[in-house]
Formats: sequence, C-alpha cells, structure tokens
Amino acid sequence: MRRNARVDDNQKEIVEGLRRYGASVLITSQLKNCFDILVGYNGINHIMEIKDGKKPKSQRKLTKGEQQFCETWQGGKYNIVNNLEEAINILKQQ
Repeated sequence: MRRNARVDDNQKEIVEGLRRYGASVLITSQLKNCFDILVGYNGINHIMEIKDGKKPKSQRKLTKGEQQFCETWQGGKYNIVNNLEEAINILKQQ
C-alpha cells in the first residue's frame, strides 16, 4: 500500500452520503493505480473513481495508472463520479 495518496476534496462527502443512502463503501483510494471506492448496494458492487467536480475538467482526468486499470479491468463497470448525486444515480440505475 502506498502512503499519502492524494484524495479528492469531495471523497468524504460522497462516502458519507452513500452510506446514509444505505450503501456499503470500501475506500480503496490508497491503492496505487486503482479506483477510489467500492460500493455495495442491493447485492451489486460498483467501482467508483471520484473526481472533484468543482475543479476544471483538465484537473479531473484519470491518471495514467487509473486509465490503464479502467481499460484492463475485466469485472464490473468503472464509474467516474464528480459528486454525490452522480454516485447515487449509479445505484438507482441497477
């Protein structure tokens, strides 16, 4: 595990909001070249990469490692969320 991983400013808000919504949330942002959170809801796991929607689009790009993970992951869909509303909408779509 790497130390001092950069965490988006809105991660805490999104994690707390998803938990209030009834989801289980596992924070994985400390893992290198991975996604930020794994969300379990109604028996389905959702991979979510959190980007800060308040930042310019150029600062919300996936890192090289995140992009590679996204392109090679053989499991569930890799979701990019910018705020709590987008995260909850993913859960509602299942």
